Amino acid sequence: MDEFKDLPIIAEDLGEITPDVIDMRDSFDFPGMKIFQFAFSATPADPFLPHNYTQNCVAYTGTPDNDTVIGWYRSAPENEKDFCRRYMARSGDDVAWDMIRAVWGSVAMFSICPTQDLLNLDTEARMNYPGRPAGNWSWRVLPEQLQPWVADRLKELNHLYSRD
Repeated sequence: MDEFKDLPIIAEDLGEITPDVIDMRDSFDFPGMKIFQFAFSATPADPFLPHNYTQNCVAYTGTPDNDTVIGWYRSAPENEKDFCRRYMARSGDDVAWDMIRAVWGSVAMFSICPTQDLLNLDTEARMNYPGRPAGNWSWRVLPEQLQPWVADRLKELNHLYSRD
């Protein structure tokens, strides 16, 4: 692995992960993935909650393989929505940006969010439905969706959390 030491690798450690996979990830010091949408099992010990992250991880609001934050929140069971609101001490009225803020404020080495979350878009903007043979990877951002407020808001979070 010495020839790859400078290659930025992120271990996709989601789903059914065996101890061998964890050992390999850790032996190469690869950062794992933390998907905030997966966190709301109503237990503070959930590894996807930002206060449980380690620095050697990459934190996401969501990935192309799951719904946008707005779509997830609208379809989530009420107990998950309640835990989400209580965890972030927010009303849920701006849930995408509240989750972006929580991920950006974590100790994760990198924080990532899909453009759809930056733009507060619903399920119609979902990128991929794993296992669905057609209709994936076709969403495109429209020029009029890229408004200055998006960049301003993200710039502020980058500054507040030293991610600039």
